[in-house]
Amino acid sequence: MDLKKTILKHADKLHKEISEIRQHLHKHPELSFKEENTSAYIRHLLEEWNIEYEYPFVKTGILAILNGKDDKGKVVALRTDMDALPIVEENEISFKSEKPGVMHACGHDVHMATTLGAIKILSNLKDQFSGKVLFIFQPGEEKAPGGAKLMMEEGLFKNHKPDIILGQHVMPDMKSGDVGFKPGMYMASNNEIFITVKGKGGHGALPENIDDPVLMASHILISLQQEINRKSPKGIPTVLSFGKVVANGAVNVIPDQVTLEGTFRTMDEKWRIEAHRLIKQIVQGIASGMDGSADIEIVPGYPVLFNDPEITSQSRAFASELLGEEHIVDMDIRMTSEDFAWFSHSYPSMMYRLGVKSPNSAYVFPLHTNTFQVDESALKTGAAMLSWLAMSFLNSQK
Repeated sequence: MDLKKTILKHADKLHKEISEIRQHLHKHPELSFKEENTSAYIRHLLEEWNIEYEYPFVKTGILAILNGKDDKGKVVALRTDMDALPIVEENEISFKSEKPGVMHACGHDVHMATTLGAIKILSNLKDQFSGKVLFIFQPGEEKAPGGAKLMMEEGLFKNHKPDIILGQHVMPDMKSGDVGFKPGMYMASNNEIFITVKGKGGHGALPENIDDPVLMASHILISLQQEINRKSPKGIPTVLSFGKVVANGAVNVIPDQVTLEGTFRTMDEKWRIEAHRLIKQIVQGIASGMDGSADIEIVPGYPVLFNDPEITSQSRAFASELLGEEHIVDMDIRMTSEDFAWFSHSYPSMMYRLGVKSPNSAYVFPLHTNTFQVDESALKTGAAMLSWLAMSFLNSQK
C-alpha cells in the first residue's frame, strides 16, 4: 500500500478515537493561559503513547517530539492551540461545555484532536521518514500577546530548530473534505485602541456652560474613519472599527468623559506604525480643538500572518495529491488575526484552512458564536492532512 493510502486508512481507523478526544476537550474548555487540565490531559495521552515531550512553556504549553528513522532529515513543526473563549454555549449536544461561560467556539478542540491524531499516525510510520516532527501545543492564542510569542521567548526551539512550521485552522464556511491555501499576506495585524475623551459635563439644555465630550467623541469617530481610509496606502487592506462607546450620561446630562474602544487592522507593518501616529494625532487634535483633552492607548497585538509562498505552493500540491484538486480551495486574505503570525515572522511558516461545514447543510456556524459546531468527518481530513504534509516535506528533496 502506498503512503497516501496508508495515511488515509489510518485516519479512517482512528476517527472514532479522534472524535472522542475532541468531544472530551470540547466538554472541558479552559480560557487563555489557564489550560491546566487540557495540558494534563494531552500529556497523559503522550505518555500513554510513549511520545517524548518537553514541558512546561508558559505554564501549560507542550512540545512533543517524534524522531524518524534517523536524524539526517528536516525538522517539521505542527502547531495547535489549546484555549477556549468566554462564551456561553447554546448547543444542545451530549458533549456540551460543562464549564459555565467558557466554550471552544473557535475550533481549538478540533485542532488539538487532529494534531493528536497525526501523532498516532506518524508514530506508526516513523520508520518511513528521516528527521523529526515537532508538535506545538500552545496556550493563549486568543489573548495578546499570544502564546506563540511567549513560548518562543521561553526557549521553545532551543533544542529543536524547525525548518518549517505548519498550522491548521478550521473554516466554518468551507465544506468538510476541503482545505484552503493563500500564499503571502494572509491575515491582518491587530491593535486594540482605548480612548478617553475628557471635557466638562453639565445640563444638556445649557450647552454654553459645557465642553461636550460626547460631541468631541462623535467628531473623533468620523474623522478617524475619513483620515485613516484616505491616507492608507493603495492596495494595503485596512480596517478601523470601534465596537464600544460609553457616554454614561442621561437624556439631559452630558458626562465629563466618553470612552471609545476599537481595533485597527492592516496587512503592512510600516503603515501600521504610521497609522498609530495618525490616530493619536487626530484624536488629541480634535479634543484640544474643542476645549477638551484625550488620553489614548494603542496596544499592539499580533503582526501580519505571512504564509511563505514556496511552502504554501508545495503544501497545496501535496494536498492535491492526497485529497484531489477538487478539494483544494484558493483563498483570499482575511482581516481577522492569528498569533501563529509570530511563528511566520521567525521561521518559514504556513497556515491553511480545514473545512468543517457539513456538505449536506447550507447553514454556516460562525466562529466565536455560542452555536459554533463542526462536521466531525472533518477530523479525518485534518489528521490525514497534518500527517501527509509533515511526511511530504520530510521526504522532499527541496
